[in-house]
Amino acid sequence: MKNNIVAATLLGMLLVSTFVTAVFTYRYVSIDRKLRGLQVTVDQINNNRNIMQALANDTLEYSKKNPSIDPILQSIGLKRSTNAPAPAPAKPATK
Repeated sequence: MKNNIVAATLLGMLLVSTFVTAVFTYRYVSIDRKLRGLQVTVDQINNNRNIMQALANDTLEYSKKNPSIDPILQSIGLKRSTNAPAPAPAKPATK
């Protein structure tokens, strides 16, 4: 009688442990899939950022040879106007 109770308790603990392990495995796999999908998105964003940076650099180089593009570059903030003053440096906070 005592052996049956111990065996049943151990079997119940084994079943609970197996169930918990299955739940944690499922959560791990689903989170890993989501992470891989987000990593693809991050890679695409970084690729687009690098392409835009290269385009901006090429446009700034082009503006050296053809300054008629300067108003467009100034309107999007890639280039400061030559007659506008430089922005004032930030003042440190005082007590």
